[in-house]
Amino acid sequence: MSAQIHPSAVVEDGAQIGEECVIGPFCHIGPKVVLGRGVTLRSHVVITGQTTVGDDTTIFSFAVIGEVPQDLKFKGEETRLEIGKRNRIREHVTMNAGTDGGGGVTRVGDDGLFMAGCHVAHDAQVGDRVILVNNSALAGHCIIEDDVIVGGLSGVHQFVRIGRGAIIGAVTMVTNDVIPYGLVQAPRGVLDGLNLVGLKRKGVSRADITALRAAFQMLAQGEGAFAERAKRLGEETQSDYVREIVEFILGDSDRHFLTPG
Repeated sequence: MSAQIHPSAVVEDGAQIGEECVIGPFCHIGPKVVLGRGVTLRSHVVITGQTTVGDDTTIFSFAVIGEVPQDLKFKGEETRLEIGKRNRIREHVTMNAGTDGGGGVTRVGDDGLFMAGCHVAHDAQVGDRVILVNNSALAGHCIIEDDVIVGGLSGVHQFVRIGRGAIIGAVTMVTNDVIPYGLVQAPRGVLDGLNLVGLKRKGVSRADITALRAAFQMLAQGEGAFAERAKRLGEETQSDYVREIVEFILGDSDRHFLTPG
């Protein structure tokens, strides 16, 4: 009863609207949508499908959330989109539901910022505090870990993993996995260093940053194949941050890695 719904909005029977929600003019909410407490929809927002939006999320005008995936294999099966709490989803953002072949659910974590014109495709798994800058796009089945920034006009290829704390520069095409805390730039995505600014802002200790820089040099110039260097690095390091990179490299992947130039 505490929700505010503009008279011009269409809220279909079956939709669940949380307390203190604000639904602006000309929004359209489908019958299987669940909005948490305090969700704000500006004007002309479309939310459809089996979509859940977490508490205190704000969605701006002309965003289309929960539509069917842009995948020719999709045949109308019941799939979902789950969006976490306190996200800011700006104008013209699109987020699609999952597919049976990809697990059936697209997930977005908490406290993200999705700037104007961004796209999150089917079955993507997006962590917490992720920032997608204007007109960037995630293809299907991507895994984007916590605290990642994807620069404006950049694209991430399907099945690519981007590790925690990595940053992708503007106008970059990322076709292979990116190690945690990596810095990727150039039109065809080159692993060009570490996200040192992000590490310092996070308050990571000088000792860990030094260990990460040494680890990057070993991955770039050590003997043996990339995976062999990572395994040897894991046996030698005392840094939890370096171990995180090693575990990421030795984990399951559907793509090759961007390796240091």
